[in-house]
Amino acid sequence: MDDRIAKRVAMAVAFLFLGATPGLTRQQSAPSSSPPRSAAPAPVQAAPRAASPGVRPKREAKPEDDFAGLTYTDEQKAKIDKIRETARMRADAIKRDEKLNPDQKQAMLDGYRRMEIKEMFGVLTPEQQVEVRKKALARRNALIEEQKQLKQEQPKRQQQKPPLPPQ
Repeated sequence: MDDRIAKRVAMAVAFLFLGATPGLTRQQSAPSSSPPRSAAPAPVQAAPRAASPGVRPKREAKPEDDFAGLTYTDEQKAKIDKIRETARMRADAIKRDEKLNPDQKQAMLDGYRRMEIKEMFGVLTPEQQVEVRKKALARRNALIEEQKQLKQEQPKRQQQKPPLPPQ
């Protein structure tokens, strides 16, 4: 079991390294007449997005909150710490990647976050997994209920708008 986790971590680090090497080689082979690049990357600004009436509100509870309140063994704590450290390394690499636009970065961060949660879930005992599933189901049901409430309020808001004056 530990060997499989170690192999996965090694593969993740290898992929991160492979992703970083093209940027490094480009910097080394850049012509000397070009101006030197600063060490700090340019800040990435996301384009403003127009909010639509069907936009979901930000979730109050996060998937990692489903793990709150569990009592871990020392072995579980060590494995979870290792999983979180690997996830932090991945996230840092994505945030520094200048080749990705903000949407791509967010998509990759979301995917890695799901992978981290899945790996953490695999460390749990069957009893702990049942408890986490119950919390996740309750969180999901609350979100669905909240969306239903918003849909019911939406037609009421449209009816309350005053009519436009004739031109």
